[in-house]
Amino acid sequence: MQIFTTNQTILATLNENPFKLEKEIQDLFEKNLGVLTSLKLVRSEFTIKQFRIDTLAFDPESNSFVIIEYKRSQNYSVVDQGVSYLNLMLDYRADFIVEYNEAYGESLKRTDIDWSQSRIIFVSPSFTDFQRQSTNFKDLGIELWEIKQFENGLLTIDQIKKSKSAPSIKQMQKSDDTEIGKLAKEIKPYSEEDHLSGKSDETVEVYETFKNAILNLGPDIEIKPQKMVIGFTMKGKVFADVLVLKTSLKWWINLKIGSLDDPKNLSRDVSKIGHWGNGDYEIRVNDSANLEYIMSLVKQALKS
Repeated sequence: MQIFTTNQTILATLNENPFKLEKEIQDLFEKNLGVLTSLKLVRSEFTIKQFRIDTLAFDPESNSFVIIEYKRSQNYSVVDQGVSYLNLMLDYRADFIVEYNEAYGESLKRTDIDWSQSRIIFVSPSFTDFQRQSTNFKDLGIELWEIKQFENGLLTIDQIKKSKSAPSIKQMQKSDDTEIGKLAKEIKPYSEEDHLSGKSDETVEVYETFKNAILNLGPDIEIKPQKMVIGFTMKGKVFADVLVLKTSLKWWINLKIGSLDDPKNLSRDVSKIGHWGNGDYEIRVNDSANLEYIMSLVKQALKS
């Protein structure tokens, strides 16, 4: 990626300012975790058994733990370390829950966590082609994020996406006794197809209409299927979720009660009611009659 500054029609290259220490990357990431991701910081330098985890975080959207490791060089195996750390988490679940409860004064139980969504994020200035290819499995639970800093205080962060045709690790791994084999039994990727399977053709069509309308709201919007809902994210943060029912859709808009301008009163207050999605507003639809109006409500969460 080339980064330039511009003075009217003249472009000038910005030079990269390499990180001197991995600790620089870690401090920058941890201090800005809420800005960069939707994750909550649980513990920095979390030690369990003989392993030291750089950052332990929690994803409140998927109710799962996330390990973050920082690397300044390319000379390491993301697969070996990633698989080892994820299996460590799954083997010592109680330790991770205790750490979270102590950090936030809560009482999470083992059954509150969706362990199938456990993942590890590697953050580094660059990754080799081999590292990218070796993690390109949809259910491996390993993510690669590139971070670079340049002159004039400019910083870029880019999550390396898995290809749409990424295979399952189960296709490559024959034995359940290996580290990867054990992990493949635990990690479960969710897809739009999982949510749309068995639904009526009319419901699927309504979902596709709303989905396309949301994706047209901005260039960086992504779809994030979870266990119960499909989330729509901008810069890693969910602004709307949908639960696909047999004959209708339940939408949630991720705003706190009192902050949504809804003159038609299509939404209802679910701030004190248990619900799967993010936010305090719920809208139920079974057709696209109010599509444009509902998009005006979604935009409010997108801009918040």
